[in-house]
Amino acid sequence: MTSGDDSKPLLRSDVTVELVKSSASDSDVLFAARVSTAGEQSLDELSKDPERSKGLINYLMRDRHGSPFEHNSMTFFISAPIFVFREFMRHRVGWSYNEESGRYRELQPVFYVPGESRKLVQQGRPGKYVFVEGTPAQHATVHDVLTESYEQAYAAYQKLLAEGVAREVARAALPVGLYSSMYATCNARSLMHFLGLRTQHELAKVPSFPQREIEMVGEKMEAEWAELMPLTHAAFNANGRVAP
Repeated sequence: MTSGDDSKPLLRSDVTVELVKSSASDSDVLFAARVSTAGEQSLDELSKDPERSKGLINYLMRDRHGSPFEHNSMTFFISAPIFVFREFMRHRVGWSYNEESGRYRELQPVFYVPGESRKLVQQGRPGKYVFVEGTPAQHATVHDVLTESYEQAYAAYQKLLAEGVAREVARAALPVGLYSSMYATCNARSLMHFLGLRTQHELAKVPSFPQREIEMVGEKMEAEWAELMPLTHAAFNANGRVAP
């Protein structure tokens, strides 16, 4: 939603995930693993026996020999609410981040509101709860209250900037529903750890209960990774989505 007034917020309920750079394939896993028993090999040699290669990757995943899955790289561009990035930063091993800076550029009025499919109501106690659908009235209230809050917050931000206050100070007026953007670089092993915690899946041996918004990011990242490394992705699913 937009208006002719630039100070009015643009409201989004989605996330953006783009694979911008990668050096990642199943052969990278095989190349790293086979040095243990065969020494140096050419990549051409690795493709000569597809079934053996599939079996080796599954063995590595099943028995949790994790280091061969680190010899690759994927860089994603991600646009999502700031509260998603705060959860993202808890994943530190095997990840590198560079986020848009509110110190050096004026932040744009793009804010998150839950879509109609987003479950709104939490029932149960901490550690044992479920989310259930919200009523139409609750969805309308969330939309209206968040929109009003965003308009007020961004107006306050603009007022501080107009008074000559530094961007790094003025940004304190903005809420965590503001969209930010970042580059996130990882390898397949670190991504599998992320997906094991930040997605729900029927094949997962260990259940996880992620916040829906970071799960949306995880689902898009997984789809890109599955195209790059189909054997590794299949082995991840076949072995309960437990990272090696």
